[in-house]
Amino acid sequence: MANQAAEENAKLPRQYVHFGFYQVDQAWLLLDEDVRRQGVAELSEVIRGFSDRILLYPYSTLGMRAETDFLLWRISFDLNDFEEMTAAIRKTRMGKYLKLTISFLSMTKTSIYIDDHEHDGQEASRNRIVVGNAKYLFVYPFVKSREWYLLPVEERQKSMKQHIVFGHKFPSVKLNTTYSFGLDDQDFVVAFESNHPEDFVDLVQGLRETEASKYTVRDTPIVTCIRQDIDTILAHSSGI
Repeated sequence: MANQAAEENAKLPRQYVHFGFYQVDQAWLLLDEDVRRQGVAELSEVIRGFSDRILLYPYSTLGMRAETDFLLWRISFDLNDFEEMTAAIRKTRMGKYLKLTISFLSMTKTSIYIDDHEHDGQEASRNRIVVGNAKYLFVYPFVKSREWYLLPVEERQKSMKQHIVFGHKFPSVKLNTTYSFGLDDQDFVVAFESNHPEDFVDLVQGLRETEASKYTVRDTPIVTCIRQDIDTILAHSSGI
C-alpha cells in the first residue's frame, strides 16, 4: 500500500519552494515608532494576502546570523506567485527597507535513494512539503561533487543507506529535502525541523563521519530559525 501511495503521489504536481532570508535596513529603525508600526501592519496584511496561493511559514532569525533578521519559507505550485509576492512586498513602506540577503529556490521530488529505511508514510509525501509544528528550523544549501554523481547508483545507495540509518537515531528531527538542479546554485536545500537543537547538533556531527560526507562540496550557510507569527517577527525586526 505504501508503494502504491508513493506512485500515486509521484504523479501529482510538484511544489516550488523558496527560502527567502530578509535583513532590515538600520535606517528603518531610526524612523518614528508610529511610522514603523503602520509599516509593520501594512506589510503583514500584504503577506497574509497571499495565503490563498502560497503556503507561508515565517521564522525569526534575529540574533542568529548577522545578515538576516527573518525567513519567509514559501511553497507554491506556481513560480509566478513568488515573483508577485516579492513585488508586492517591495511596494510597502517597510518593504523598501528590506534586503533579500540569502535566497534558496528549489522544488519537491521523489528521491532515488528511498528504501525500507524511510520513516513510515514519509515516502508517500515526497512531492509535498508537510511542515510540522516544531519551534526550530535549520536550513542550508547542499552541493555534492561531480565524482559523487559518477558513482554507480548502487554504490551511492549503499552510502545513503548509512546516512538514513544514522538519521533514524534522531526521531525528534524531521528532514525536508528539496531539489535545486537547474533552478539555483546548489543541488539541494535541506530544512530540518525540531524542538531540540541539541539533537540536530548531534545528528549533523554524526553525519560528518559517514562515507557519503566525503563527497560534500558545500553545506553552508546554515541558518538557525525560530518559528513565530509574522506580526511578532516584523515588530521585533522593527524594534517595536
